Amino acid sequence: MPFLELAQHRLHYLAEGPADAPWLTFCNSLGTDLTMWAPQVSALAGHFRILRYDRRGHGQSSAPPGPFDVADLAADVLALWDELGIERSHFCGLSIGGLTGQWLGVHAPHRLRTLTVAATAAKIGSAESWQARIAQVRQHGLRPLVAGTGERWFSAAFAQAHAAQVDDVLQRFLATDVEAYTGCCHAVATADFRTQLDRIDVPLLAIAGDEDPVCPPPDLRAIADGVVSGQWLAVPGRHLCNLESPAAFTAALATHLSMPEAASHPRSAR
Repeated sequence: MPFLELAQHRLHYLAEGPADAPWLTFCNSLGTDLTMWAPQVSALAGHFRILRYDRRGHGQSSAPPGPFDVADLAADVLALWDELGIERSHFCGLSIGGLTGQWLGVHAPHRLRTLTVAATAAKIGSAESWQARIAQVRQHGLRPLVAGTGERWFSAAFAQAHAAQVDDVLQRFLATDVEAYTGCCHAVATADFRTQLDRIDVPLLAIAGDEDPVCPPPDLRAIADGVVSGQWLAVPGRHLCNLESPAAFTAALATHLSMPEAASHPRSAR
């Protein structure tokens, strides 16, 4: 089981796929672990060298003392890339993973081949709402959030039809380290790329869940419209749209990854 040992924490990661294929890095959402990308890995591992990892304090990764900012989370990605000798990688991140991707697009574009962000925004929610969640979790833990989290992450129809899968995701949410969770909430609360999107000049795809109550489609369109070379689309589902619509999500991602990296992508909705 591979871990990267850092000064104050360790990161659990998996690298899969042909050794000579281009790298593709997946970055999970708040309260999930690397297993959330299983449908995409299953479909793409024959064509890419895939890196996925547990964010600090999530899954099998430990965490340093918080709070964190998005630069800290992106530093973990860069540390993994440096450890594995990855000069450049495609990157796909969802929610807080999409914020991490935007930071990399602004501050480390030379390490990116393409950038895909899903179910995210240039700024997610308000600082006040995140501070309220931090206070609630510190006082009561994560269990009171489970029901509402499930409703935000999955449509009722999907949750009914895939009850075991949804339960597995929510049990992993419950297993997240509380201090790391609140530290990452602080990262979301303080992240704001609205005035920096025009600095992202790598080809970008933004994917929305068409019924996402957290980051609705206009948030993803705003990212695509704000960068130098962006496109966006919506797939059926709520916040974890890569799990609710795995075929549509993966097909869109695969198309984006197959385009020439220097190509100019039209800004459009599908």
